[in-house]
Amino acid sequence: MTKHYSNIVVGFGKGGKTLAKFLASQHEEVLVIEQSNQMYGGTCINVGCLPSKNLILNGQKGLPFTEATERRAEMTAQLRNKNYHMLADEPTVTVLDGQAAFTGDHTLQVALTTGGSEEVTGERIFINTGATPILPTIPGLKLGKRVVTSTEAMSQPDRPQRLAILGGGHIGLEFAEMFNSYGSEVTVFDHHDQLLGRTEPEVAKLVAQDLADDGIHVALNSELVKVAESADQVHITYRQKGNERVADFDLLLVATGRQPNTASLGLENTGIKLTSRGAVQVDDHLRTTVPNVWALGDVNGGPQFTYISLDDFRIVKDQLFGDGKRSTSDRLVVPHSTFLTPPLASVGFTEQEAQEQGKEPLVFKLMAQAIPKARVMEDQRGMFKAIVDPQNHEILGATIYADEAHELINLFALAMKGHLKYELLRDMIYTHPTMAEALNDLFK
Repeated sequence: MTKHYSNIVVGFGKGGKTLAKFLASQHEEVLVIEQSNQMYGGTCINVGCLPSKNLILNGQKGLPFTEATERRAEMTAQLRNKNYHMLADEPTVTVLDGQAAFTGDHTLQVALTTGGSEEVTGERIFINTGATPILPTIPGLKLGKRVVTSTEAMSQPDRPQRLAILGGGHIGLEFAEMFNSYGSEVTVFDHHDQLLGRTEPEVAKLVAQDLADDGIHVALNSELVKVAESADQVHITYRQKGNERVADFDLLLVATGRQPNTASLGLENTGIKLTSRGAVQVDDHLRTTVPNVWALGDVNGGPQFTYISLDDFRIVKDQLFGDGKRSTSDRLVVPHSTFLTPPLASVGFTEQEAQEQGKEPLVFKLMAQAIPKARVMEDQRGMFKAIVDPQNHEILGATIYADEAHELINLFALAMKGHLKYELLRDMIYTHPTMAEALNDLFK
């Protein structure tokens, strides 16, 4: 028998679960379909932001790896349970465990994890299936005991003595520093000629030097040629600057990005179109090419951040219960943080990007060693850099590589969103000693 619902949310991620909770508060009927009971709450709390940051923090504290992974598992179990009951305990919400596939524009067949299947239809359907790690096409490269993604890396029973990481992006570098803090010998393979190519060059140079000083080896201009896994190690053949080399490791972590999770959704049975990159195609109100079907979060090809998924919820909510004016076209100020030690954060344009927009910006720089709080925290590494429009004195962008950067960047984002002049941040009275008071000197 086919069951009909007013609202169906496919996937238990940030945007979908928040929308389901809100719909329930409006006494609307909601079906939430999740393929794994280990993913209640979505990527962030189970295999992404929170467990990785927990491991990073405990590595900085000097905890043994096994104890840290136990704490990580305990934390995620608590959050997963909380998220499940947040929805399942609502009288108008049904949580169904299974793999959903469209058989029509508004019809889904759900292969239940307990066996059997169930057909459901929905007046409104919200796709929130997230993204999955990309595995490059390299001879011999396949997931196994010694070849993992970030998901499996966080649940290793033992710390790898020798760790290889394929990919020098933000995820790869976070895991490089994290495992290094637990005592692993880390080598990062990246095909670019410099790390963090879209970061301010002088900041990227500081990051690269600090990684090297911490004992992390970064093999730039390198391409993996072949991977072979044996019982006790993984053999990597790579090419660097025309020379072919071989190296052995205990574990290979593949951190080459994530792609929208659409392959098993059966979208070929619908009028829902995909982009050239495999994401669900949406307009700036997150509507798909089928009426009353939306896509939220990583699956729609937008920036892959939990807070973007949350903002997707706000856009959809505004269409259903507001004036419908919110859209992705308003989302111009999006800060980003990479949890290195110290953290790296940015928002808006770099100096070069501002110049490419036809501006000759005012440029402000401050080394972290000039900040009293950095001395108190015993880490004076890093710098602040801000880019300002010379005409209206509004901030065009900022990059911070220093302690508390992940918090401070939100001040810049707020100023940019509010079209505030940089002088306001310069002349603010800040508490002391704090990293925020560095803005007095940065813009002096």
